Amino acid sequence: MAVIYLVFLVSPQVLLFRYLWVRLPDPMSATQTRLVRLGLSLVFAVFDFPWVFVARRVLFGSVWSGGSVPMLAPWLAWQLLGWMFGAAVSLYIGAKAVVWTVRKLRGTRAPTAPGPRLSRRRFLARATYAYAATGLTLTGYGVASARRVPGVTRRVLTFHDLPPAFDGLTILHVSDVHAGQFMERDQMQEVVVRANAQHADLILQTGDMIDYSPSYIPEYVRAFRDLQAPLGVVTCLGNHDLYTGAAKVIQGVRDAGQIMVRGETHVIERNGSTLVIAGIDDPDNWVFDDPQTLAVDRVLRDAPAGAFTILLAHRPGAFDTARQRGVPLTLSGHIHGGQIAIPLFGWSAGQLITKYVEGHFVSGASQLYVSRGIGVVGVPIRVFVPPELALLELRRG
Repeated sequence: MAVIYLVFLVSPQVLLFRYLWVRLPDPMSATQTRLVRLGLSLVFAVFDFPWVFVARRVLFGSVWSGGSVPMLAPWLAWQLLGWMFGAAVSLYIGAKAVVWTVRKLRGTRAPTAPGPRLSRRRFLARATYAYAATGLTLTGYGVASARRVPGVTRRVLTFHDLPPAFDGLTILHVSDVHAGQFMERDQMQEVVVRANAQHADLILQTGDMIDYSPSYIPEYVRAFRDLQAPLGVVTCLGNHDLYTGAAKVIQGVRDAGQIMVRGETHVIERNGSTLVIAGIDDPDNWVFDDPQTLAVDRVLRDAPAGAFTILLAHRPGAFDTARQRGVPLTLSGHIHGGQIAIPLFGWSAGQLITKYVEGHFVSGASQLYVSRGIGVVGVPIRVFVPPELALLELRRG
């Protein structure tokens, strides 16, 4: 089975290389043909070199095992670009085949345009070079954006029922660190420095602290034990924490000095007023925008009556239940803003799985903030979706 997976994953690169080897060079120029094929060979050799390490994991171990793979980020981006280009070429060939078949059946010939005609080979060459230039530019930007220290998004959230004692409370929302191959200790330490510099009263973290392996928990602990706030750091679990192992992640979070809320509440008292932080686990399913009704209702039963409640839920779908139950504020993450977006069209890859991609949402008296997160998952790029820390100021009004 591992061999079948490997062949399935490698074959697009082989087929694409072979297609460009045949179609890209100009057969009328031997020199140009040699140079183009040499360039193709070098590019594919460099960007596909990590297959040596990945294939070894597929065949003799686990793809998700610890340890680094050289050039992993560019390799993943190259595979994605290859699949997209291969799909575009397939659509082009399929469309040409349909047009040719229709004309054949009708007995018509392709119209000839006056003047010089751009050959299919030259069109392919220009399209390939344009695609490669655009793809490499966006990929380079995306990889650099994913590694940058998260920016700080500042928002003022107003609630009519906020107790006066908590008027002006500042909350730093942290989400989706994904400690792992693409989020190492030095990067996490930079995140902690940026977070502490905001001097928030309270820090709330909405899951996915670890990417997928328990081996990254110690690095997370070493970096995040320096994260400090006067009212503490309160955390819930995300789906990747469950993949890693809930018990181990919870122990790591506590070793870092954080408070874990897992189907339970944490109460903060100030001048006779109560603030409740309620946290729920990530749902054990793949339902898009799962409202997590049972989990939300269960944790709200533990909240003191009349207390101002903030719900921590890794997936934002829980807001659909929280707003019906009158929860003033829900904080979530999970989507990473989709990691890839096209601002000109208002589109994000996250829209494929949720209506709450990123940012601030209001429904009646309830509000939701979905963080773009800090780390990445899958392809280590962020195209027009920079990482963020959200500094939220609660105001009564």
